[in-house]
Amino acid sequence: MSLEDICREAARLGLKGLDLLPPDQWPVLKKYGLIPTLAPAAGHTLTDGINRREAHDKIEPAFREMIDRAAAFGAPNVIALSGNRRGMSDEQGIDNCVAFLNRVKAQAEDKGVTICLELLNSKVNHPDYQCDRTAWGVEVVKRVNSPRVKLLYDIYHMQIMEGDIIRTIRNNIQWIGHFHTAGNPGRHEPDESQELNYRAIALAIAELGFQGYVAHEYSPVKDPLKSLEHVIEIFDV
Repeated sequence: MSLEDICREAARLGLKGLDLLPPDQWPVLKKYGLIPTLAPAAGHTLTDGINRREAHDKIEPAFREMIDRAAAFGAPNVIALSGNRRGMSDEQGIDNCVAFLNRVKAQAEDKGVTICLELLNSKVNHPDYQCDRTAWGVEVVKRVNSPRVKLLYDIYHMQIMEGDIIRTIRNNIQWIGHFHTAGNPGRHEPDESQELNYRAIALAIAELGFQGYVAHEYSPVKDPLKSLEHVIEIFDV
């Protein structure tokens, strides 16, 4: 499907927007009444992220530009990635991420854009990624202490690393700005064929009064549109 087709179907299904599209594709979203719910990473990558203090000067200009572009277009969130450990201690990684986020948080606050540091698993998909546990990510955002710096809580990734999803969400909802879903194992449809009870998770998120977005980031093995319609039914709470 083309991006036009995807946006047309997303609008028909009642979705609000799409994650991680580059800015040059945002006008297509707007054409169909959608928004870029999460702007992509700028200036850094999954492997080389904001935990490299020596790279902060290089990363910062592109990151600031993405915040500006997101604000101008109405994108509520910008993703941030810790990067890989490469032998770095947890404490040093936290310090370095906090140092970078402190450099850009005032701009995010002024522009009304939330920086979302993504939690990913280092067991299956992203070996050596540092922000791979909720407690580690929460410590970063606590130290930054900004209403515009939060976590992207990826339920699939944290199921692999920790489990105990609903309790963790309840205990840390104040630090979460965005959610990603997918079924486990396999990262396919978050439906009844997977080990996660997404209906219960959706109810828990709704009961907490979460006002952000829940994005579905999975690889379908069934008919993509029928699959998405079913996922929407599960999350319609």
